[in-house]
Amino acid sequence: MKLAVSTLGMPGEGLDRAIAIAAGHGCQGLELRLHPDTGVHAGLSPDERRSVRDRISKAGLEISALAGYVRVCEPGDDEPVVAALLADLRLAADLGAPGVRVFPRGDDPAVGARRLTAVAGTAGSLGVRVLVETHDLMPTGAAVARLLDAAGHPEVTGALWDLLHPWSNGESPAETLAALGSHLAYVQVKDAVSATDSTPVPLWTGSVPLEEEGRLLHEAGYDGWVSLEWERTWYPQVAPVEEILPGAAEWVRRYERTSL
Repeated sequence: MKLAVSTLGMPGEGLDRAIAIAAGHGCQGLELRLHPDTGVHAGLSPDERRSVRDRISKAGLEISALAGYVRVCEPGDDEPVVAALLADLRLAADLGAPGVRVFPRGDDPAVGARRLTAVAGTAGSLGVRVLVETHDLMPTGAAVARLLDAAGHPEVTGALWDLLHPWSNGESPAETLAALGSHLAYVQVKDAVSATDSTPVPLWTGSVPLEEEGRLLHEAGYDGWVSLEWERTWYPQVAPVEEILPGAAEWVRRYERTSL
């Protein structure tokens, strides 16, 4: 597994500070939240895109993914959703990111499948994948798998398993992993107070079954990205991400394919 950290955990910090935090705490990658507040978004000029890519590369880091906010299953017209997703995919290609995270924000797999199909050709030509997170109205592995199966483009789509959401919605880790199967392409690790209180807490101090999830990923031979999604942007009262990263690094070391 390769460890990354999301800039969601660094509100108010610029890109250079995010790079320093990631590089200084044993990360191989940086997950970039797409938002004007972070300085990384689809509105960047070509020169600005080269600057972002070069600064991250010079620090010896990779971009693990772009954390976008396109709502791929949201009811409404397809055109604005497809246009926004294409813009994020092109940004990913320019930055050298392998994938773009999207949210469902709807519960109809046919809607999302239609939109994923609309961008599949461009995604393939750019060499970028669309990563659908287990989130909101499709919080389980089973729900995301139904969407990705309906889309039928495994070469350019994948599932992002947020280790909190399926479990907090009643799906066991074993059920999630079995449902996602070959769709699994990315993991976000976090801990929280309980299934009903998502306030972030340091890893192994909350209720998320991290040991079971890590063991299952190890047994499945997962060797992709694991990103610490420390939601300090939404919970400003929690500790700085620098205090949480050592626990994330230990979690990755414990469940690497070569360990146990």
